[in-house]
Amino acid sequence: MNEMTAPPSDQDLLQATAQGDRWAFAALMERHTPFALALAMRMLGNADDAEEVAQEAFLRVWRKAPDWDGDGGARFTTWLYRVVINLCTDRKRRKPIVAMDDIDEPPDPGPDGLERLAQGQMQKLVSQALNHLPERQRAAIALCHLGETTNAQAAETLGISVSALESLLVRGRRGLRDYLSRQGFAASGDLL
Repeated sequence: MNEMTAPPSDQDLLQATAQGDRWAFAALMERHTPFALALAMRMLGNADDAEEVAQEAFLRVWRKAPDWDGDGGARFTTWLYRVVINLCTDRKRRKPIVAMDDIDEPPDPGPDGLERLAQGQMQKLVSQALNHLPERQRAAIALCHLGETTNAQAAETLGISVSALESLLVRGRRGLRDYLSRQGFAASGDLL
């Protein structure tokens, strides 16, 4: 009988990373990059910036792994998501870099090109709406509506109580609805 072993925990991978184990670091990246990238994308609204933030966050994981104190009660993901949010906040405060090629690509002439264009425009509208929210409301919505964190985990990441997080979410959703109604959308539906 072949016994299945459980995959290593984040804590195990982080301890191995602290000792220079590149495989463990690669496993951590593979496990957590999709959400870190999606969180950064929601916070920044720009794929290139989001990729840079996710890379910088994992560079910090590599550098800080030897100093990690998992016995302090914090989960690795809580720390990682906090790093991503802080990097996004820092990036938003910097002067924007103007891209050399700011022209939208023409829609794909294929059968689903119109659908992809509409989806891209909707994502752009949601990103614009998110950018009009205060930083903490944007962070709360990005954490909770990407489906990767519970309210308790999001509250821990932001360093606030669950009730304070829920208040941020209510105000953030109201801000999104107000913005979308000013843009001509009577019913915002489930855009997130």
